Amino acid sequence: MNLRVLKAKSANRVQRKRRIRAKISGSTTLPRVSVFRSNRYLSAQAIDDVASTTLCAINSKAHSLKANRADAAKLGATFAKSLKDAGINEIVFDRNGYVYHGVIKEFAEALRANEIKF
Repeated sequence: MNLRVLKAKSANRVQRKRRIRAKISGSTTLPRVSVFRSNRYLSAQAIDDVASTTLCAINSKAHSLKANRADAAKLGATFAKSLKDAGINEIVFDRNGYVYHGVIKEFAEALRANEIKF
């Protein structure tokens, strides 16, 4: 891929991200879970947008996991446990401009399987 195509893909993701963020917001009772996916790792954080604080966060690098579907499911289960420990049972899911399939979908399904509602 040439540089112009890569810049266009990045710009399109940022545009999707802004469109999504205009519609959703998190609070203390209903935090926003934002997911970031790179080529190697996956990270997520529960954010209270009213107070501008991070309530809970997880990174696949710290757990020696990669950004593939199997590891995303493991990371989602671990993140669901830490959300429950923080007293959070319901969230707003922010896919951060990424298409809802593959790694992002596996992470979200793992959260749902561990009784986190969104």
